[in-house]
Amino acid sequence: MVSPQQHSWRGSAVAKVRSHFVCQQCGTSHPQWLGQCKQCHAWNTLVEEVLDRVVEKRGAPSSTRSKTPSPVAISDIPEQDDPRIPLTDSELSRVLGGGLVPGSITLIGGEPGIGKSTLLLQTALRNPHFKTLYVSGEESEHQVRMRAERLQKSAGEGLLGGSDCFILTETNTQNILKHIEALRPALVVIDSVQTLHTASLEASPGSVGQVRECTAELMRYAKATGIPMVLIGHITKDGAIAGPKVLEHMVDCVLQFEGDRDHAYRLLRPLKNRFGSTNELGIYEMRGSGLDIVEDPSQVLLGDRRERPSGVVVAATLEGMRPLLVEVQALVSSAVYGTPQRSSTGFDLRRLNMLLAVLEKRCGFRLGQKDVFLNLAGGFRVEEPAMDLAVVCAVLSSNVDIAVPMDTALCGEVGLTGEVRPVARTDQRIAEAAKLGFARIILPAGTKGLAPTKGIEVVSVARVEDVLARLFG
Repeated sequence: MVSPQQHSWRGSAVAKVRSHFVCQQCGTSHPQWLGQCKQCHAWNTLVEEVLDRVVEKRGAPSSTRSKTPSPVAISDIPEQDDPRIPLTDSELSRVLGGGLVPGSITLIGGEPGIGKSTLLLQTALRNPHFKTLYVSGEESEHQVRMRAERLQKSAGEGLLGGSDCFILTETNTQNILKHIEALRPALVVIDSVQTLHTASLEASPGSVGQVRECTAELMRYAKATGIPMVLIGHITKDGAIAGPKVLEHMVDCVLQFEGDRDHAYRLLRPLKNRFGSTNELGIYEMRGSGLDIVEDPSQVLLGDRRERPSGVVVAATLEGMRPLLVEVQALVSSAVYGTPQRSSTGFDLRRLNMLLAVLEKRCGFRLGQKDVFLNLAGGFRVEEPAMDLAVVCAVLSSNVDIAVPMDTALCGEVGLTGEVRPVARTDQRIAEAAKLGFARIILPAGTKGLAPTKGIEVVSVARVEDVLARLFG
């Protein structure tokens, strides 16, 4: 006869552990393993995750113990205006909306080697007025120190002794939270979130479940203690941030670090910001001293303006809220191999083909048997429609071999009927061109509410033919 204790022991021993299988591409849960995900149709992406694992809570930080909230009338909620944490990096501070918000979670994504770790490490080193904990799951303590010394020496700064930056090489979130509880830093940097793992899941680091649960633990701690955290995230080969899409919904800010490895310039672009605008843009230049702020990007991008050959036009564009003058370079030549080539660097190739069709149909230029190559100087990529007019003029300038005057800038969207359409925030474009010494700017005729600007002539055009007649006779 079996005793109740033996029966209870046997029942617990044969109890099944519940688990499910999660797709590493889209995050869809399946009750059993399948070769192909039913949601995104990706092959061999399902990984098992245990649901009924008992998590060790012994020694957990007291700050993570959340209280049960109760409903509160919105009028009874006290006003709270937490001051932002100032940063010495003006570009990063601008992109964040004026500094770090206490208790916020910021996610920075970008390609490998683009400079994400460099940006955050130099931010930790060059802000001595607050304590920073840099958690590295990819590098050892000595590797981080070597990179920090290289940044300090190249920048001509002192030794690391005056910096209030602490390095922690740990990947377990429970241990990380204990160290944060003991150190009480003003800022925590996680490099990177894909290397973290939590004891509550039986999945490998970097899986969809681990990324989601680790971010949730860090988010709960940040909201409870008011310590801001910055997470570095990897991206996939398609350019999306690795992990579940819910990761971007959980965090407060998502920043994309962009750039071309062949060029020195880097762009920090906000994709999501709960505390500020997503129209800001940070511009850096990669040097031996780290990432240096580009104070006047238009001046750097234009380069030497003493001589301008045919096929070179300056476009007045906007990156977020910042006006920029970008040099558009075009080369048109006869097709040598029979089939004309169309190549574009920094500009949408499909839109270039559309503009070439407009020139062919509406303006009578025969470009069907010619190779057309387009390039935006400096390695920038601009997708604003206001670039259309400058692209058209650069292509025709190279085709007829007539240079556009060096003191002329252009902006405007070109429609399929050949009309030049107005663009947004024209006043900022005019002011930027006038500041850099341009004598003339060509704008769409339908632009309204322009304030008078001294030192620059504003020329209004309604159609592409009007621009061509003014520039090329």
